[in-house]
Amino acid sequence: MAGPMKPNDPNRREDPSGGDDKKRSPLGFFSIVLWAVMLVFLLQSCIGMVEKSSVHEVPYSTFMEWVEAGYVAEVQLDSTVYTFTLKEDSAPLQELLDQMENAYGSGTLGGLFNQFNRQDLENAASTAVKFQVGPVNDPNLVQWLRENNVETFRRDAVTQEQQMVSMVAGTVVPILLMVAGLMLVYRYMFKKMGSGGGFGGIGGVGKANAKVYVEKKTGVTFNDVAGQDEAKESLEEIIDFLHNPGKYTEIGAKLPKGALLVGPPGTGKTLLAKAVAGEANVPFFSISGSDFVEMFVGVGASRVRDLFKEASKMAPCIIFIDEIDTIGKSRDNRMGGNDEREQTLNQLLAELDGFDPGKGVIVLGATNRPEVLDKALLRPGRFDRRITIDRPNLAGRLATLQVHTRKIKLAEDVDLNKIALATAGCVGADLANLVNEAALRAVRKGRRLVTQEDLLASFEFVIAGSEKKNSVLTEFERKLVAYHEVGHAMVAYKQKNAEPVQKITIVPHTEGSLGYTLLMPEEDKTNLRTKEELMAKIAVSMGGRAAEEVVMNTMTNGASQDIQEATNIARNMVAMYGMSEEFGMMALGSVRNQYLDGGYGLDCAQDTAAVMDKAVKAVLDVCYADAVEVIKANREDMDKVVAYLLEKETITGGEMVAIIEGRDPALVEGAYTSTHAGKLPEDVEPPARHIHIVDEPIPMPPPAEDGEKPPEGGGPEQPEGPKEE
Repeated sequence: MAGPMKPNDPNRREDPSGGDDKKRSPLGFFSIVLWAVMLVFLLQSCIGMVEKSSVHEVPYSTFMEWVEAGYVAEVQLDSTVYTFTLKEDSAPLQELLDQMENAYGSGTLGGLFNQFNRQDLENAASTAVKFQVGPVNDPNLVQWLRENNVETFRRDAVTQEQQMVSMVAGTVVPILLMVAGLMLVYRYMFKKMGSGGGFGGIGGVGKANAKVYVEKKTGVTFNDVAGQDEAKESLEEIIDFLHNPGKYTEIGAKLPKGALLVGPPGTGKTLLAKAVAGEANVPFFSISGSDFVEMFVGVGASRVRDLFKEASKMAPCIIFIDEIDTIGKSRDNRMGGNDEREQTLNQLLAELDGFDPGKGVIVLGATNRPEVLDKALLRPGRFDRRITIDRPNLAGRLATLQVHTRKIKLAEDVDLNKIALATAGCVGADLANLVNEAALRAVRKGRRLVTQEDLLASFEFVIAGSEKKNSVLTEFERKLVAYHEVGHAMVAYKQKNAEPVQKITIVPHTEGSLGYTLLMPEEDKTNLRTKEELMAKIAVSMGGRAAEEVVMNTMTNGASQDIQEATNIARNMVAMYGMSEEFGMMALGSVRNQYLDGGYGLDCAQDTAAVMDKAVKAVLDVCYADAVEVIKANREDMDKVVAYLLEKETITGGEMVAIIEGRDPALVEGAYTSTHAGKLPEDVEPPARHIHIVDEPIPMPPPAEDGEKPPEGGGPEQPEGPKEE
């Protein structure tokens, strides 16, 4: 098997866009010269036509009459022609101007003559309009012209050398300049239209402009990819096949022709492809699906042919086509066909079938829309493997954070496990952005190390944006927002299947929210959700509106996003999950974009959809009634939490639990503590529930005398607070 190519390898081929080894066609150069000659002669012809339009030939007898009448101003005598001009006030010149006005005065040029006065036209015509007459053999001509006060000029005879110089200056030099100009235009402008470096074709638009990486030029290896162990395992087997094909062919195994990387945006499909380039030590062609699509018909198919032709010369190698759904969409004519796109796809299918798998050419494709790909493209023999790159789990997020924080200076209090737990559902790109934002925040705060608070604050910045420091709310609005957010938190705290509350804030943020309640799971959850958990999530979303109605006796538009989220969950429960009594185990919709927005389309009649809407409303009504019941039953605790929230503007879930249980929230340690931290079991009565929260320090008991027992509890008896009504 051929090893890695050396820089001095005579068979080395550069990027097709460079065109270092491509032969330049002489026909292309001659065509440029031909175009230059044609353009120069065309330009000279246009100049000659303009000059000829300002020259008028007259008979010699007319010339003699005008000289004797005093109309002629000057005469230039040449061996081939006599050229003369008329005076400004001469009758023939005035007659010529009248003819021009009559011819163009009412036409499209009429406005041009109206912009100048008559005197300006006469002055211009006296020098621009010339007359010619054939020469005669008259030795007394010069004397006769002088007697009639006509200035006479005689042009000397032009030598052969002067004629040659004039021809070179007027023809050859412009042609050379035109050739140089066309060469520059072709090289710098047309070359950008395609990747061809030669002179054949129109800018080489049929050439595939794929980037070629050799010997780890991408700078990315599998050590830089985390959280995708299954995908790495599949790709490592392909790389091992390229390096050691013998141990596979001995048993009769065949090299897979292609592998399709499928997953949501940001999960690392392109990063994995670059890691393959770094690990394979074989030529790696990287191209996007949009690079095949051009305005010229047939260009896409030509680029596909050129790509596989170059790859076959450099085998064993890997071809990576990013966003392959651009050219691989299903070939149906329901919405109108695209001949150029279909030709490109057909050529790709033919090339996938045409090359010999024994040469070691493997095609990697990446997409987040596999449902739109043509079935012929997905069949075995073209893309033999489908590698799913999904959102990482807890271990994958932890490994990804460890990769992205390798070059970040972390403080001792950083707990990446907690960050990984808080970022459930995030992809690798989100985690990379989170770490970078935490480092930027540490610099803004004047620290040399990134702390745990920086990481959690950057997580909030990603989901909610930065704080609006200049936003001003009235006292009523602040109170309304506080009850809204505490309503979410109270329902989540009292719901058995809800996630714990991490933080409550009424500080406006740039993402449009006047406040938010941050919920974080205490353990890694898979995509599996029970009906009770979904109902609890809907109830938590309804907690803000329930608090508005129960406490403030009003409704605001601040609950719009909550209502939309709750409705989406309820609709999925009815249409997709079979969790309604009306329809039971009946799917009313199907997923359309699994890896993008996760939306679905209804597969039922309109009457059924109307009934489904009623079932969705029934689910929402049940959850809203539960939220209202929680708010009414815990109204007194909500008032305490809201009073503390209005004072601090931002509190943690642990501080909320301390207020509800009658403890001093100032004693809660940790900037981010959830409602599950220190929460007592249900069968244990909370201590000091009816105790006043005091700011004064409690005095220590006096030292016990000899033989006297200290009071139980190690301190004075706590005064009993007022009982609940």
